[in-house]
Amino acid sequence: MTTLSYFAGEFPQFRVGTLVLCQSYRNPALLAKMAANLQLISGGRFILGLGAGWKEDEYVAYGYPFPDTRRRLEELEEAAVIVKTMWSSRPATFIGRHYSIRGAYCEPHPDPPIPLLIGGGGEGKTLAIVASHADWWNFNSCPVAEYAHKVAILKDHCARVGRNPADIKLTYLSTASVSEEPAQVVRHPQKHFVAGNSAEVIRELERFHEVGVTHFMFRFLDPESLERFVKTVVPHFV
Repeated sequence: MTTLSYFAGEFPQFRVGTLVLCQSYRNPALLAKMAANLQLISGGRFILGLGAGWKEDEYVAYGYPFPDTRRRLEELEEAAVIVKTMWSSRPATFIGRHYSIRGAYCEPHPDPPIPLLIGGGGEGKTLAIVASHADWWNFNSCPVAEYAHKVAILKDHCARVGRNPADIKLTYLSTASVSEEPAQVVRHPQKHFVAGNSAEVIRELERFHEVGVTHFMFRFLDPESLERFVKTVVPHFV
């Protein structure tokens, strides 16, 4: 969050956000106030991304208890409720099983409202949390068919809670490798990359767009691949 404050001031033409913060590492009421401040100083360009947390060795390294998956997901849902309640109620009260607030204030309320992005693809609980609480959803490093399957599950959860799935922006994170030389295209043996020549990458992104993705986030393994992406792929979509 500290680094994002710098980037928000240094690059006023861009939105800034987290993809994603581990909800375990910050009290959600404190996080709500931090996010509201960043929304104010950035002029409304902040996106708060939250996840349940998964990397046990990181928890251990920094002295955080590592609850089981069920509890981490319960905490994620309560954190989502608290940040949204803090941003919209004066005062804010929520009594949960893991987190609670009583008569808390977050002033000024974010204006415009901060999009809450939730990351993850767990079909039983995570996508249910997305359907109930998220404005944006992120899933990463998967083939288009798997992403489309997750979208179908998300729509089912939306139907159960009376939510219009069109109200949730769909986003995708991956690593991209772009080259006109087949031997130079980096292909990972386990995770799905967006990889190939410019035409192949464009077609792959079009396929994701066809299943509803509106925002892409990429990592690049080398500057040359990034430059080719900017010069040959981005113009197709702007």
